Amino acid sequence: MTTTLATEAETTLEVDADTARRWAASGDTVIVDVREADERAAEWIEGSTSIPLSSFDPGPLLATGADRKVVFHCRGGRRSLDALGRYRAAGGLHGFSMAGGLDAWKRAAMPVERGKAPPISLMRQVQIVIGFMVLVGCALTLWLNPWFLIMPAFFGAGLLFAGISGTCGLASVLSAMPWNRFDGPNSSCSV
Repeated sequence: MTTTLATEAETTLEVDADTARRWAASGDTVIVDVREADERAAEWIEGSTSIPLSSFDPGPLLATGADRKVVFHCRGGRRSLDALGRYRAAGGLHGFSMAGGLDAWKRAAMPVERGKAPPISLMRQVQIVIGFMVLVGCALTLWLNPWFLIMPAFFGAGLLFAGISGTCGLASVLSAMPWNRFDGPNSSCSV
């Protein structure tokens, strides 16, 4: 089926992995990985650009040119749809989400680059720290002083803020720790 790019951009939100690969091979498409740095360090699509969803700024992508297609991908396809929505809201016309994300890319037997995987994902590290601090706060409240209830309340408020804003301060702190530094692909936008 032959359609113009404008028609395609207006009607199609998702493309399959094979289409994304063909577009990228033609040179008029940039593939943008919106996964976080710890996920990307384990494996990535060669030639893709990393713009984590947690710090997503469509500006550099919009500056690449009006005729260039942008295909967003994450692990399974949900975050890439979020990035696509932000991109289009900022005026991006030719943005797409890769249906099924990196999982679909691998199921289609297309190659991925592999790096050193982090010991524990950043999200699990956040969960461990928050769970531990809530337990410690509750125990200290029970055994020492009721004012220690401030600790679980603080972490609960942090979770609420993270859920509402989409920004997690604890994740930012943990990502700067030495065990979370990666030798994988470039983690900044190089469009």
